[in-house]
Amino acid sequence: MIDINLIRQDAQAVRARYLKRGKDIHFEQLLKLDEQRKTLIKQTETMKAERNKVSALVPQLKKQGKDVTATIAEMKKLGNEIADLDKQLNDTEAQINDFMLRLPNLPDEDLAEGGKENNVPIKVFGKKPQFDFTPKNHVELCQSLGLIDYERVVKLAVNGSWIYTGMGARLEWALLNYFIDTHIKDGYTFMLPPYMLNYECGLTAGQFPKFEDDVYQIANGEGNKFMLPTAETALVNLYRNEILPESQLPKKFFGYSACFRREAGSYRSEERGMIRGHQFNKVELFQYTTAEQDQAAFEEMVDKACKLVEGLGLHYRLSKLAAGDCSDSMARTYDIEIYIPSMGIYKEVSSASTAHDYQARRGNMKYRRESDKKTEYLHTLNASGLATSRVFPALLEQCQNKDGSVTIPEALRKYMGGIDKLVPVDKK
Repeated sequence: MIDINLIRQDAQAVRARYLKRGKDIHFEQLLKLDEQRKTLIKQTETMKAERNKVSALVPQLKKQGKDVTATIAEMKKLGNEIADLDKQLNDTEAQINDFMLRLPNLPDEDLAEGGKENNVPIKVFGKKPQFDFTPKNHVELCQSLGLIDYERVVKLAVNGSWIYTGMGARLEWALLNYFIDTHIKDGYTFMLPPYMLNYECGLTAGQFPKFEDDVYQIANGEGNKFMLPTAETALVNLYRNEILPESQLPKKFFGYSACFRREAGSYRSEERGMIRGHQFNKVELFQYTTAEQDQAAFEEMVDKACKLVEGLGLHYRLSKLAAGDCSDSMARTYDIEIYIPSMGIYKEVSSASTAHDYQARRGNMKYRRESDKKTEYLHTLNASGLATSRVFPALLEQCQNKDGSVTIPEALRKYMGGIDKLVPVDKK
């Protein structure tokens, strides 16, 4: 969540920042509740102080042989009034907390306003592939090469699912191994998070309470559990309710997980095959930093995601997202968008983002400065490194050959047993 002091100091300035996201948020009711909270706190503190003062006098009055019946009755009445005010205070604070938890992050000042139409490409790698033959789309390639079984998966799951088979499974695993080895080499700590998370994880990540319907809830689980939509949701909770020493920062992690989201594949041509599904594999980069380390960490993670795609030799572009296209939890996002030739469009394979202290405030995650021993909220950053469900089809389409084969990028061959080409199943 954002710092409520920003709203107290200049609510209109905060509203203007949200308007860049296309969200017109008014704070009159929040500020009214905030004043009500302050009044209730002052009243209860005054009354509790009076009760404590009188309660301390009662034993002395008893020793003096004085009747304290009326005093005790008065204190009981005061206690009931305090209990009523405490309930009002708790209700008020709950309303304030709910309002604050539903606010998105403040977009960075330099972001363009509006949605994806105002995203700005800032880098392009390679050229769009040109073919001297009629190229196939990735669904056709997966079928002819025997990589994905789209037909039998309907026996096991639902639309928006697929089964990797044979060399398809090996290619998927090769991509994951390529990502993992690269991140280990670069000094990131490998994490394998649980797939079933508790409600607090979604709350800290910023997905709950607003986007609870976007995840798969576990109806018969103990407590309010859900399936993680990305490893970020787990990694951002590692230090929930903890204070780290400044000397340990930045902390760098990456996690592999299957990801589960309630966004089925559609019948639109741009989302056919593996482009959008209920479950997909992803390696996620994550950092905890100080405020001063935030920008360098962001640039590092963007660069790492870009280099993974470049290492595969695939054409992509890097785009700076407008405020309205950034997810609600993030203050800044750059998308690495890979080119899908059959669609003639770019699809995001990594979103590199900084939340600044937004998630840390939600999860009460802080660090202690060495200079003055004061505590401050951590900054959190994440980037896909990468999501395979779009790298896989882009690789097939960009690296296909006239004879129906697909050349395996050199970076993956050691994970494929030295195989340098996938060939149609009827030509093996």
